[in-house]
Amino acid sequence: MLETLPINSIIAGTIVTFSLVVLGYFAWKTLITSDLFQKGINLAQAEDYEGAEAAFRKVISLNSTNDVVRLFLGDVLNRQNRVEEAKELFCEVISRSPKNPDAYLRLANVLMQQDKREEAKNNLQTAKELLQKQRQPEKAAKIAKLLEKMNAKIKNGE
Repeated sequence: MLETLPINSIIAGTIVTFSLVVLGYFAWKTLITSDLFQKGINLAQAEDYEGAEAAFRKVISLNSTNDVVRLFLGDVLNRQNRVEEAKELFCEVISRSPKNPDAYLRLANVLMQQDKREEAKNNLQTAKELLQKQRQPEKAAKIAKLLEKMNAKIKNGE
């Protein structure tokens, strides 16, 4: 039987088989990652921050380029009063993805907790500008109001 099969058919069959195996692997990996991510979200909502942290770290180990998971991990660390670690993660996301307004917002929140108002304002301003560029005027307007309140407090000496 093999003697009658042309070499091109054997090569094509091998390529198709290999492609299906690779596709199956990535589908399996995506499913596992998705399940772990959802588990982390559920644990965070249940205020099991240590469990959520473990789940998010596993997701990052499987998919090191996922910045959304890093943001959630930073939130969980912040909830555990590990503010410096959260801040590092938010800064990492900003350096990897400088057009991500959520990273600037989360970093601003941490900076406010550390009473670093000027740095927080700068990050809020950047987030507002990014949201405007990304055509999200409602969110940008909310941040603009927050910035106005912050400026008013500074003027009033609070």
